[in-house]
Amino acid sequence: MTEKRRGRPRSFDREAALRKAVDAFWEHGYEPTSVSDLTEAMGIGAPSLYAAFGDKKTLFLEAVEVYLHDWGGFTRRALAEEPTARRAVRRVLREAAENYTLPGRPPGCMVTNAAVNCGDTSREVAERLRGLRLGNMAAIRDRIRADAAAGLLPAGADPAALAAFVAAVMQGMSQQARDGAGRAELEAVAEAAMAAWPGTGETADHGTADAAAD
Repeated sequence: MTEKRRGRPRSFDREAALRKAVDAFWEHGYEPTSVSDLTEAMGIGAPSLYAAFGDKKTLFLEAVEVYLHDWGGFTRRALAEEPTARRAVRRVLREAAENYTLPGRPPGCMVTNAAVNCGDTSREVAERLRGLRLGNMAAIRDRIRADAAAGLLPAGADPAALAAFVAAVMQGMSQQARDGAGRAELEAVAEAAMAAWPGTGETADHGTADAAAD
């Protein structure tokens, strides 16, 4: 029986190369980032890229998962961990200000940045990014809706409109970071957005917590 020959082992660190691809897509977006841009950033040749990652689209979708795991999961965590929707949203916006201006990282949100200029040839990528944005907005809406049902928001508060407002603020903060805004400036935007939140502000949250303790 003839022993099956193994392929030549990779001469590069796949994980390190993938993270460099994350930065390239995060900085420039999906469409503007060419395969040659990627090979230069990753320090590998095109044959190695195709052998390790398949193609540009597959590489990008894997890069998105890395981004979500390492930097983009703060929205879901805040919604799960905070006691009220208001506190969760305030935390989301403040953490967005931090994450969109991290030293040594591209500014803004990769999921927002990468969607710019996606045309018909990138429909699957555009739909994936759109699905992520809509999924986050739906999670925010559901958290607000639960608070409304529990009587933690004034009558007439619209969970869908509030969630869309939060999503719009986050996308605007991402673009402002791309335009050079720093963390302090974005934190000010976050606080201004929270001033529009229905109800009586932080005191309502503390009052709810005190009542629950009783």
